[in-house]
Amino acid sequence: MKFDLKHILSKTEKLVAEIKSENETGLSSPSDPDSPQPKQPEKAKPTLPDRFSGEARYFNENLTPYLPTELIGGGIPYIPGTEDEAVWNAASQACATEKVHYVYTIEGERVWYLACPSTSLASAPDTWCPLAAALPGNSEFWDKQSVYIYEKDGLASALRWDVETGRLQIFFGASRTILPRIQSMDANFITINPQIADVIPWKNKQLRSEQLARGTARMLVLSGILVSLGLLGFMFLEYVALNFMDRRLETIKEQTETASMELLQKATDLSQNDVLKHTVRLQQLLDDLGQIDGTLVRYEVKAGRLEWEALVTAGYSKGVLSIQGTAQPGIEPDGRIRMKGTK
Repeated sequence: MKFDLKHILSKTEKLVAEIKSENETGLSSPSDPDSPQPKQPEKAKPTLPDRFSGEARYFNENLTPYLPTELIGGGIPYIPGTEDEAVWNAASQACATEKVHYVYTIEGERVWYLACPSTSLASAPDTWCPLAAALPGNSEFWDKQSVYIYEKDGLASALRWDVETGRLQIFFGASRTILPRIQSMDANFITINPQIADVIPWKNKQLRSEQLARGTARMLVLSGILVSLGLLGFMFLEYVALNFMDRRLETIKEQTETASMELLQKATDLSQNDVLKHTVRLQQLLDDLGQIDGTLVRYEVKAGRLEWEALVTAGYSKGVLSIQGTAQPGIEPDGRIRMKGTK
């Protein structure tokens, strides 16, 4: 059985440096920024759907390592933007069910994934698969010539790439049968330590879709509440402005009374306008001139001043009845005189 010394040294390098520092100083101070600190694995973090649906506070960051009994793995071509759908489709076909859990990484033009039926995790919620840390790009991956092993509770699993075909292979079974088979392979062996490996949580398409649906409903409810609060606030401000604004009622009352008086005065003026007055005067002149065989030749109102002219016989040159005016010099062709008045 071969071991990758480079991998082992990288895992123990910081611990050796810390022990050396303790021997030199005689004490160990974890809070000292200069003292070497062991690598802290990255824990699972709440995803965007968790935050969007308001369920981030229920997210369990302390996932337990667990090997599903029906674990599968493979690689598919990488098409940007469709990798999640492509992995789910491949895993669904391989597991013969749409209810699958899967993880994947992208390397060049390939997408490498691990998957299992969701029923395989019925007794192991809040878990993760340590072999996921050995996928290209993750914390435990070194190269495709190595074999990555994880063993726990008498069960062992191994991940490797076939040298001839380049396909991803998964071995799973009891330790006493799997380990001898793996040891017969001509390759470097790397044992995955879940205590220092970065945690890679499972993904599930159906759960994520339901979570997004809950998030959408939550956002609609919150939006409705915010709009309602905004309207209530606006109505409250209008109510306050209406009740506490200085209306100056006395001034408004005085202005109203003044406007009413002006309207009454204008109505009175209209009822006693010059049109009615001059209509009466014109009719009176016509009646009086008709009695003395006179003729009204001009009746004109200019700038509020009345002027009229009439033809009467010479005997009425001093005026008669309402025909009171001044006789003009000269005799008209018909033998009458012209009288001019202003009343």
